[in-house]
Amino acid sequence: MFRLSSFMLSTIPPPRILTDTTTKSFQQFPCKNFSGTYVRQPPNKFHYPMSSPKSATLSLQEEVEESEKQPNIKWSDIGPDITEAQKQAISQLPPKMTKRCKALMRRIICFSPQDENLPLLLAAWVKVMKPRRADWLSVLKEMKRMENPLFMEVMEYALLDDSFEANVRDYTKLIGTYAKHNLLQNAENSFQAMKNRGFACDQVTLTVLVHMYSKARDLNRAREAFEYIKLLGIPLDKRAYGSMIMAYIRAGMLEHAESLVKEMEALEIFAGREVYKALLRAYSITGNADGAQRVFETIQSARIVPDSKLCALLVNAYCVAGLSEKARSVLENMRSAGLKPSDKCVALMLGAYEKENILDRALAFLMEMEGDGVVLGPEASQVMAGWFHKLGVMDEVEHLLREFSEQEGKQKLHSL
Repeated sequence: MFRLSSFMLSTIPPPRILTDTTTKSFQQFPCKNFSGTYVRQPPNKFHYPMSSPKSATLSLQEEVEESEKQPNIKWSDIGPDITEAQKQAISQLPPKMTKRCKALMRRIICFSPQDENLPLLLAAWVKVMKPRRADWLSVLKEMKRMENPLFMEVMEYALLDDSFEANVRDYTKLIGTYAKHNLLQNAENSFQAMKNRGFACDQVTLTVLVHMYSKARDLNRAREAFEYIKLLGIPLDKRAYGSMIMAYIRAGMLEHAESLVKEMEALEIFAGREVYKALLRAYSITGNADGAQRVFETIQSARIVPDSKLCALLVNAYCVAGLSEKARSVLENMRSAGLKPSDKCVALMLGAYEKENILDRALAFLMEMEGDGVVLGPEASQVMAGWFHKLGVMDEVEHLLREFSEQEGKQKLHSL
């Protein structure tokens, strides 16, 4: 029986974050680590600082006291020392944006981490401008559009400010953004902070976690979040199933993935095309022709019309398994359905014939393809060239091809 970790089953949360302005902090909450430590990803254009116990206990009162020692912020004047890029960004702010939002956006666009403190700036803005939730959302929307590197820090601060009126979906968006940038520890911290504030986990948040852990190839945690959804009695949706199936595929547990597919079918829920394709590809690469055929039939049951790429994966499965005739049957079915075999399909078929050393069937196959107007592409041509080279007849073939090309050219000239 699958058992959930203390992270998911904890019923006594850590001390709740107080709403009094003297105890709030814009930093992330410290929380219990999960069972493992993630390797940090290469840095990108966004920089999201990690919290520490010391920084997480910094209170807003300390920020306010420190801000009183600083010169008053001139919201209407950002000074002359700004770059052309900053001027351009400021000029592109939405005309309908309120004055209080534009005042903050100008300071954020021209923000200098060496000379300014973001928490103090935001605290001063809240104190002077008295923003509402709509103002915060307007600022965050514009920062996201501009891909401003301070977006996540402003979002974290907003979540802890009363004027933002944070809800569970706000935390879900924050967790999802961290997951998108592979910042798993930050996402976990935000999830724990959400629980600390008394927000209950729902299907949407837990599905984001399943997807995040699936992408990170952490099967155990993905399964933990997936099972927790079931434990809460919440119906599973297409996205949750799809993410869990992908987790099993990435772990090489294809039978478990296929079992979930069948479970979905029983509930009349169908995964996305890419999920089916990933499972078909996994069976194809290993040469599991039976598994590939089952998935291919499931794709059709899900009312997804197979294209040449899906057919190529099934052809490959039979070729790797050494079943060239069944691979040929797939190609025949493609042609019957009006699908033109791709260069990849033709190359796979020729490769299978080469492996079985049946040149006559390969040549007959090429003549049949030519009769249907299928031109030999670069990949298929490379397979045949390599095969002829092994047979030691490459020179003769090149001579025949030159003669054929010359005769074709003369026929074209006579037809003009």
